[in-house]
Amino acid sequence: MSIDDILDDFAYLDDWEDRYRYVIELGKAMPPLPEDDHIEANKVRGCASQVWLISKADHSSPPVLTFCGDSDALIVRGLIAILVTLYSGRTANDIASIDPEAIFAKIGLRDHLTAQRSNGLSSMVARIRRDAEQSAAA
Repeated sequence: MSIDDILDDFAYLDDWEDRYRYVIELGKAMPPLPEDDHIEANKVRGCASQVWLISKADHSSPPVLTFCGDSDALIVRGLIAILVTLYSGRTANDIASIDPEAIFAKIGLRDHLTAQRSNGLSSMVARIRRDAEQSAAA
């Protein structure tokens, strides 16, 4: 599934309760991280729920990054699924040039998240960008 597929699905859904359920479905469809990856080093700070995020860079030049994550909250797992779809398979420069707020605006996400969830989403984006910067510097 691509980010365009997700945006198309959101456009089809009129009711925010349906969109909320769709976010949860995205989270349920995402493979969980193994328990061994639920460690302090993988935790994202600034999230009300527990969130673990892992980035991996391949050996190409420039490296292409992939992300996976998990949370103890279904809605947050769905938000992670959206971010993983948005950012995985891209280089650090591509990641830096993505405007996640434009994507969130198309979905209407910020308007329908609590302040804590919105802050957590920002923390996840910041972590992805930081990991991409570190990969580029390595």
